[in-house]
Amino acid sequence: MTKALVTGVGAVTSIGMGAHEFWKNLTAGESGITTISSFDSSALSVHIAGEVHDFESGDYMDGKAAKRMSRFSQFAVAAARMAAEDAAIKISEEESHRAGACVATGAGGVIDTILETEKFLKKGPARVGPFFVPTMAPNMGACQVSINLGLRGPVLATVAACAAGLYSFIEAKHLIESDMADIVFAGGTEAALHPLPIAALANMKALSRNNDDPKGASRPFDANRDGFVFGEGAAIMVIESEEHATARNAKVYAELAGGGLSSDAFHITAPREDGSGGAHAMKNALKATGMATTDIDYIAAHGTSTPLNDAAETAGMKLAFGDDASRLAISSPKSMIGHLLGGAGALGALTAILAVHHDIAPPTLNLETPDPACDLDYVPQKARAMTIRASMANGFGFGGQNGSVIFRKYPA
Repeated sequence: MTKALVTGVGAVTSIGMGAHEFWKNLTAGESGITTISSFDSSALSVHIAGEVHDFESGDYMDGKAAKRMSRFSQFAVAAARMAAEDAAIKISEEESHRAGACVATGAGGVIDTILETEKFLKKGPARVGPFFVPTMAPNMGACQVSINLGLRGPVLATVAACAAGLYSFIEAKHLIESDMADIVFAGGTEAALHPLPIAALANMKALSRNNDDPKGASRPFDANRDGFVFGEGAAIMVIESEEHATARNAKVYAELAGGGLSSDAFHITAPREDGSGGAHAMKNALKATGMATTDIDYIAAHGTSTPLNDAAETAGMKLAFGDDASRLAISSPKSMIGHLLGGAGALGALTAILAVHHDIAPPTLNLETPDPACDLDYVPQKARAMTIRASMANGFGFGGQNGSVIFRKYPA
């Protein structure tokens, strides 16, 4: 069976444009969480977010095309173009039918829906934009990547809340193993920063209200955490079959070994407190890859900075890894970029890939007072150089959808 290899990486984040800028700042412990600047948040109880400030759509796509895209689709196209450039790959007409995309999202074009609804109510139906539906549809991130890069193979768009980005990598591996594609652009994207979603999540008590200290607000696994910080951005990776990558002498970041899925079947927002739902996804990932708990050295945790999630994930890692849980290096990129919902798993996967590639475990920022219920090694405050043979990325979403994906060194 052919292997699936990661040969290109791209990202749009609050701590840098491009995967390598993201990695440099992530390992340096640079936070991208700031006071919201894209709209007036004064009427809200939450004024902070992991906002992308330096994005110019015209740097990555035609201006006319960009106007017909939601921001989440623009992020996806930009990250995919970065990944293609990083992989030094151009899709020819001949191989376009063997190239596809798996791009996940959680909210899709929710902001467009809000804005067009306001327009409809204030100005009437004649003023609703004719491209509203193909702009806001959640599949458009994947479709716009396909259109802009000339990918005529399978195109999939997973909507699985905060686990969605990880589902995309499992789908990409299946497409390559089933010989439906040689190249898949896989990842996730989200751009839902707007007063309405923030008000809803704040009323749910899910968001941190540490408005006076934005950079210290996201504190996964810390005893003083008070909720997650909303973020936006995207990460897309080029996944190639081993044969295709070898034929063109491509550089390889890591092997996409495989992944596992599960469901809590428990609650629309809360995880099972014993962590068993997430544990089953991790166990399924190990089973799918034929790997043992002793083979994993690092986990890019879901680590949202909410009291329930961090404790449940800790319990889940103990259930899945047993005695090996205490040996793992674990960290949460959300401590610096916030929670990207449908894009979160893709940024977690990118973190896991680059951790394997560089043999560095990035830190968990703001972990100052460990929660007794979160008693594993979360690499507090400072990155750690270490041998990382294989890494796992976790993502757990509203509704109880769980995903875990494993990346390992190539060649092993």
